[in-house]
Amino acid sequence: MSRLLYEKESYQIRGACFNVWNSFGSAFKETVVEKALAKEFKERGLKFDRQKRLGIFYKDEKVGVYVPDFIVEDKIIVEIKVKPLLLQEDKRQFWYYLRGSQYRLGFLVNFGSKKIEIMRRIYDKARSRK
Repeated sequence: MSRLLYEKESYQIRGACFNVWNSFGSAFKETVVEKALAKEFKERGLKFDRQKRLGIFYKDEKVGVYVPDFIVEDKIIVEIKVKPLLLQEDKRQFWYYLRGSQYRLGFLVNFGSKKIEIMRRIYDKARSRK
């Protein structure tokens, strides 16, 4: 049985998200959730950058910028939403952002619905075929 990509970090990220959700539910705006999540990451000893600007490249030329909510351990993108429902467009956009970056793993987390939604996405095999 193979191990999960960045298993330990993934477990810590999910735990931090659940702690924030258990405290706040869907009561607050994204900026409040982001600050609380940063505090959780710090308490768990996770290194992270907030709002780090990532270049988006097309045929080796920078064509745009993506600013994810967090980059954790310089390995994992964490994108936060506070919406009643994640739309297919949100999921598709996150996939394209992950694909356009150098990162292999990302979490799209929605704190705005009746239950927390945590989507873990890997962009690895498709990148290695390029």
